[in-house]
Amino acid sequence: MKKVIIAIFALGFSLSGYAQTHLTLEQSKSLALQNNSKVKNSELEVGAAQEIKKEAYTNYFPKVSATAMGMQAIDPLLEMKMQGGNLPVYDGNPANLGNATQFAYMPDVNIGLFNQMALGYINVLQPVYAGGKIKTGNKMTDLNIEVKQKLQKLSENEVLLKTEQQYWQVIAIQEKQKTLDNYIKFLDTLYNQTNTAYKNGVIIKNDVLKVTIKQSELKVNKTQLENGKKLSLMQLCQTIGMEYDPEIILDDNLNDLSVPQTYFVSNSAVLPNRVEYQLLEKAVTGAKLETQLKKGDYLPTFGVGLSGYYLDQFESNQKGAFNGMVYASLSVPISDWWGGKHKLNELKYKEKIAQNTLNDNKGLLNLQMEKAWTDLTEADKKVHLIEETLAQTIENLKVNQDSYNNGLIQLSDLLEARALKAETEDKLIEAKSQYKTAITNYLLVTGR
Repeated sequence: MKKVIIAIFALGFSLSGYAQTHLTLEQSKSLALQNNSKVKNSELEVGAAQEIKKEAYTNYFPKVSATAMGMQAIDPLLEMKMQGGNLPVYDGNPANLGNATQFAYMPDVNIGLFNQMALGYINVLQPVYAGGKIKTGNKMTDLNIEVKQKLQKLSENEVLLKTEQQYWQVIAIQEKQKTLDNYIKFLDTLYNQTNTAYKNGVIIKNDVLKVTIKQSELKVNKTQLENGKKLSLMQLCQTIGMEYDPEIILDDNLNDLSVPQTYFVSNSAVLPNRVEYQLLEKAVTGAKLETQLKKGDYLPTFGVGLSGYYLDQFESNQKGAFNGMVYASLSVPISDWWGGKHKLNELKYKEKIAQNTLNDNKGLLNLQMEKAWTDLTEADKKVHLIEETLAQTIENLKVNQDSYNNGLIQLSDLLEARALKAETEDKLIEAKSQYKTAITNYLLVTGR
């Protein structure tokens, strides 16, 4: 029976371990790109832009239209009245034609046309020249696709940065939990020592209570960290499109920190790689295309076409008629130029505005890259400074521990020294997490 119970517990631990999901940073980023709704929507925007391009390309082809119509009028649309009378009877002799003596009477005749009819009509028009609007329109759809693709990249970068920030936030909380556990173990050991000393009459009960109070504080801190980790992990799962599971384990740590110089690049060299800079360039191109497209409204248009129709009045003694024609059309706007000149001038001003915006934002993008580099180097210095401080707090705790063991200082001094070490450890974890995020941010703003 004991063997069975042991096997059941072993199986339970095995299944529990198997149910755990391990995630690395790269896996989290990959899941975010696959599942995040913002990234998905940006992909759909690209697909929609590609369909617009296909639609615009059809403007090169002939335009075909067909019409069919049937009607039944209350009264004929066209009525003709022929007056009757006596008509001379021709006896076959031309000499008697002018002096006919016999006549035939013909009554008045009313003729109604288009009382009922059916009409079928088809027209084919091939544009030959449309002021360059078709070509320019297709260029604009190409530009639209490129812009949507750039915006998709921006969405991906935003989601990746958000994923990394949330990922390192969870890692930081996990590291703080380890630090807190070590602190709790220290207090547990100290409590056993002080409680034994109190029972032996070496110290007063107040010292035991000091340790107990500190233990209660750490229990509260532990609960807060557990809740913080849960919320942070839920937030990360939401971002990467993964169902929340409290058993998820993040495998990375904060110990592998490369020096900032590993990531340094020249701002001028990477500026053209910035998606934001490329979008500004596309805005200048788009403004020029807008001017070209509008100019096409004021240029002649020329096309050739073919038309054909079939008309049937449904008369018993008449057959339907078919006819067709080939034609050419030329349209020249004249009066539109009166206001068109000012409209084109307006668009020229907008071209200059787009160019000025590009020039201005070049400086802002350089400033952003410079700030990201400054933030990275500051975060690195902060890590090193806190590491030095931590080494000092460790030495301070050791000195206080020895002094307390030798009865040279009070318990409160030892507790203060240990609390200072825990506080510095937490600050170092935060600094390392910020440094990791600063690396990601610098890579993003330098187009990598």
